[in-house]
Amino acid sequence: MTDLSTVERRVTETIGVRLFTVLAWIPERRAMRRVYSSHPEQYPVGGEKTVEIAAGWLEQCIGKQQPYLGADRAGVREVFADADLIDSLGCGAVINVPVVDGGKTLGALNILDAEGSYDETSMAAAVELAPLAVPALREVTR
Repeated sequence: MTDLSTVERRVTETIGVRLFTVLAWIPERRAMRRVYSSHPEQYPVGGEKTVEIAAGWLEQCIGKQQPYLGADRAGVREVFADADLIDSLGCGAVINVPVVDGGKTLGALNILDAEGSYDETSMAAAVELAPLAVPALREVTR
C-alpha cells in the first residue's frame, strides 16, 4: 500500500507543494476529515470541515469528481474559509483533486504552493497522481 507521505513526495517531485493535506469524504455527514497533513500544527490530522466547505467546490470535486484549480489568491479565497492562514504559510495557489475508487469518491488531495505556481498542466499532473492515494483512503473510509 502506498502511504500518504509517499504521495506527498511524488507530488513534491512532480509539481511542487508547500502545504499538502489529504481529506477523506464522509458522505453520511457531508464532511471532509483530514487524514494526512504536511503541517500538523496548523492543520492537524482528524480535523473536519463541514459548514465551511464551499457548495460549488463540494459539487465539483466530490459530486462531479473534477479537480479544482485556484491559480491565485482569489481562487484560494473562493473556496477556503481559512484563506488567511493559507496565505500566512506562503500559499496562494491550490489544486484540489478528488481521489476516486471504482466510481466512488473517497476524498481529495489538497495541494498548495505560492501564487502562480500551478496551471492546467500541473493540475493534469496532480490528477495522474491521485490514484496513488486510493489504497490509504480505502483503509480509512472503511
